[in-house]
Amino acid sequence: MTPVCGLDRIDRESGVTALVEGHAVAIFRTYDDQVFALSNFDPFGRAGVLARGIVGTRGDVSFVASPLHKQAFDLRTGQCLDDPTVSVASYEVEVRDGQVLVGGRRR
Repeated sequence: MTPVCGLDRIDRESGVTALVEGHAVAIFRTYDDQVFALSNFDPFGRAGVLARGIVGTRGDVSFVASPLHKQAFDLRTGQCLDDPTVSVASYEVEVRDGQVLVGGRRR
């Protein structure tokens, strides 16, 4: 696991970007202090922008909506909620002693 930053450095309902083992990873903090990590690359807009997206929920699914074309990605899995044929990588993430740590790619 790679230390990224203190949890207090990520505002609720927002994201930050970190370079983890050569990959741009978007780390998100939800309103209830859950933390998720996805690839920062938006496959629709073809740009590294997901950390700047809007964090929200659809039912019980927390998501980030791309700031470019507004496609929503499940924060747990990286699956696009608007197009089931598209997904982004998700990463292991945990908070330990107030520090956010990002691990390997889940898928």
